[in-house]
Amino acid sequence: MPRNRIRRTTRTALPAALLLALSVTATACSSGASGDDNKVRFGYIADYNGASLLAIAEKQGLWKKADLSATVKSFNNGPVQIQALSAGSLDYGYIGPGAMWLPASGKSKVIAIDTLTYADRVIGQPGTKSMKDLKGKRVGVPEGTSGDMILNIALAEAGMTTKDITKVNMDPSTIVSAFSSGKIDGAGFFYPAIDTIRKKVPGLHEIASTKDTKDSFPTAFVAGNKVPEAKNKKVIEVLQQANDWRQEHPEETIALTAKMLQVTEAQAKADASHVETLSTKDLVARTKSGEVDTWLKKLGDFFVRNKQLDENTDPGKYYVGDLYSKAYDN
Repeated sequence: MPRNRIRRTTRTALPAALLLALSVTATACSSGASGDDNKVRFGYIADYNGASLLAIAEKQGLWKKADLSATVKSFNNGPVQIQALSAGSLDYGYIGPGAMWLPASGKSKVIAIDTLTYADRVIGQPGTKSMKDLKGKRVGVPEGTSGDMILNIALAEAGMTTKDITKVNMDPSTIVSAFSSGKIDGAGFFYPAIDTIRKKVPGLHEIASTKDTKDSFPTAFVAGNKVPEAKNKKVIEVLQQANDWRQEHPEETIALTAKMLQVTEAQAKADASHVETLSTKDLVARTKSGEVDTWLKKLGDFFVRNKQLDENTDPGKYYVGDLYSKAYDN
């Protein structure tokens, strides 16, 4: 079988910065892999967090080395990937912190922490400088995502609730167009898509940011509940190897990610500036010490307050930290 390569198709030739809105398929063939046990169907979001490790795994031949054959597909957000996992059309996916309530509710398993991200913002039209300025206004948000999360955090800090605004559920591509055309007054949204909006609305105001909270917001890779543990372990090992390569080669990772997403390296670098990466050794240590559980529990408290969860689930029920640690220690 020929050497691994990524193949990508799109329906129309849209600008690269709008790749967030595309459902793009990439296929990688690994020689030596055979049977369903070796096939991996992997979802991702078209940004640095979601794509960088998959770009590395392909370029470095890590799937082939693990005797796996991976097919990867782009999605607009995490909740849609969780739906695909539940439907059995995906094996693995990537989610941001705002979608962590879904594995916490039993919809999937977190197999690996990816990064800590600080890319989420509440943005307003020029002249809109505070959450109070959004009172009674139309605010777009992709519900169940990290954009929804930062919006709820900002509302609470301002002593407001969603009843104080007109909250409009929109997919990310619609938010880009609606904000740019002035059809919404604000948005709970995230980079790199905010950069796309800023080109058309240079005076937009960042009202609230996850950076300002001083909390940790983990992104993660998730697996369908029916995926066998043996396959999860092999995939975790691939992600760990790719993670350490990313940690050691940041500039090369930006170049690989830009190529995969068909954006400029400057765009990929700007996206990566909102991300904190950690070595696998560090992630294992933080898993064993309980720090990762603390991150997840704090997110769980938020999801309970916002009625996305009835109770704050013990992270040990949905984060396979022992398997993640075992994969590294072995």
